[in-house]
Amino acid sequence: MQTGTVTTPFGRRPMTLALLKRQALTAEMKEGKSADKWAVFRDACEARTLLGVQDRALAVLDALLSFYPDNTLSQERTMIVFPSNAQLSVRAHGITGTTLRRHLAALVEAGLINRKDSANGKRYARKDGTGGIEDAYGFDLSPLLARAEELALMAQQVTADRARFRRLKETLSVCRRDVRKLISAAMEEGAPGDWGVIEAMYLELVGRMPRTPTIGDLQDLSEEMEMLRAEILNRLELQMNSEKMDGNDIRIERHIQNSNTESSNELEPCSRNEPGARPEAKQRPTMEAIKAFPLGMVLRACPEVSAYGPDGVVSSWRELMSASVVVRSMLGISPSAYQDACDSMGPENAAATVACILERGGHINSPGGYLRDLTARARRGEFSLGPMLMALLRANGENIRVAV
Repeated sequence: MQTGTVTTPFGRRPMTLALLKRQALTAEMKEGKSADKWAVFRDACEARTLLGVQDRALAVLDALLSFYPDNTLSQERTMIVFPSNAQLSVRAHGITGTTLRRHLAALVEAGLINRKDSANGKRYARKDGTGGIEDAYGFDLSPLLARAEELALMAQQVTADRARFRRLKETLSVCRRDVRKLISAAMEEGAPGDWGVIEAMYLELVGRMPRTPTIGDLQDLSEEMEMLRAEILNRLELQMNSEKMDGNDIRIERHIQNSNTESSNELEPCSRNEPGARPEAKQRPTMEAIKAFPLGMVLRACPEVSAYGPDGVVSSWRELMSASVVVRSMLGISPSAYQDACDSMGPENAAATVACILERGGHINSPGGYLRDLTARARRGEFSLGPMLMALLRANGENIRVAV
């Protein structure tokens, strides 16, 4: 550990081992690393529940970032900003001094910023003869750069959990509606069975739903509600089969009594071209699964994505998917757009598609809009990853011998 990178807080604020560890991780950042500050900020906003920070704390972080002159956080220049509390309060929409100090402490506790306090606790910068900053004391933004990949993964996890929560909630609502209406129909039409007991089981399940359910709560309730629906449908199906058998016996008797070989009820099939004929229903196109391609082929077509993998290497699909999340953040693609692509194409194909977008970055004005367009085409069964990979392989000078 470099001792020059460790600073202790001024005044009564205590030094903790967690703070020391965060400073050490920031000092071990890879050389030449950079990231768009607003992309990192958006990821931090998405991941606020995992970070344990409130909206007002993020407003303070937004204000701190506004004092950093460049849009790109870079290790090659100092990332310390030194605004006064009065300046911060103005840019944080008039937040009071007490609230400002509390949220600054929360940002430090969450590991999003570090303090670099001067001997007297004042924030200022010392400049050299050329006007450049020689040393500065204030708030260090380098933890945001050091955790850029981690924040992108956290933001993607929150987006995926949100989508899963929404799907579970919709599934539970539909299943709950089915059970309620099936029980009511059975009781109103006098179907045989202990429907009062089944209704009590349904009410017990509904009563167990908390006011603010978690994904685990919804998962458990959905499974139990689906089991109850299956039991109700099984009972009603047995009853309908029994009634059908009784009805078949009656129809067989009538058929024997009214059998007539001279019957004129046998008609020819109606032509589709005759007046009054029903038009033939058009077959709707179905979404086909996108073909999966070898990882080696994807990496040959998209070599730039390897730099964003762990330790600058991509050797498995898991590492490619992790790298694509980092690329997603760097290109300004929203977590929801990437999650939609994963749902429609599959996580491996979505990661390969983002790698292709990175490779063609100079020709795409809006990567997020382009990915959403490809996702919509994938839902309609009109998107294939093969032509994109083939075009990139040819652009990289490879001879394509195998047709895809």
